[in-house]
Amino acid sequence: MSSLPRVVVCGPASWNHLIVLDRLPEPVPHMQLARRSWHTVGGTSAGKALHLAGLGVDVRLWAPIGDDEDGTRLRERLSGAGIIVKAIASEQTERHVNLMADGGGRISLYVSSPSIPPADAIEATVSAIVAADLAVIDLSELGRLVLEAMPTPPTPLWMDLHDYDGAAAFHEPFLRAAEVVFMNDDATDDPWKLLATCLDRGPRLAICTLGAKGAIALEADGTRHEVVAVPATVVDTNGAGDAFMAGFLAARLREEPVAAALRGAAEQARVAIETEHLHPALSESSN
Repeated sequence: MSSLPRVVVCGPASWNHLIVLDRLPEPVPHMQLARRSWHTVGGTSAGKALHLAGLGVDVRLWAPIGDDEDGTRLRERLSGAGIIVKAIASEQTERHVNLMADGGGRISLYVSSPSIPPADAIEATVSAIVAADLAVIDLSELGRLVLEAMPTPPTPLWMDLHDYDGAAAFHEPFLRAAEVVFMNDDATDDPWKLLATCLDRGPRLAICTLGAKGAIALEADGTRHEVVAVPATVVDTNGAGDAFMAGFLAARLREEPVAAALRGAAEQARVAIETEHLHPALSESSN
């Protein structure tokens, strides 16, 4: 591996409208007043790329972005934050409205989704991954097609399975192609068992974030690790998991042991939690 490893992050980037409410809406007709709202960059792959770049990693973001107003805003903000964006043509830019309340409650409304990537874009993305030292392929139609076009991964692949329950069919090819997998505990009552189930499919390391309780990790040889969450002044929890994964990845690229990398990951999650954007660099790029 070169002295400055190149990482490709492949997957969603979006333009989001975030709305903070006193409570999440109930399923009955009513009116609520928003406490505040703002527009910003979203998407799990955009979040990872922002935090990797902030940690000095040479990263390229491959994401479907439309030739529309949302796409223009998205590219401008990401470029202003120092991200090298390899935009894949899409009929429209992904856009969400996120309704949020205290305590981390959130409802994400998908207002628009990217179109299916063309074959030449898939080929170009695969070529970029082959040329990289490591790649993160996020859950998405783009990621699924990239994996199908790359039957023998020539590059170490890291995957974020999000709220994986141990059985979802869509996640399966991502899991089996991965060297390292991340997930959260939203869909499990036994995260240690979930991690062991994932390792049975091939990865050498599996990590599960536990929200305010921190995170756990399980190595293929059975070694267990735990880390507590870093105290933070909570502004917005969007993107905390992506920041955690980026912090861990950057530490491992520096050849830090798993335990130290987990501590660095927890600290990076704090960076995301304490800003209303995915990364503080977006605040600077919007000024």
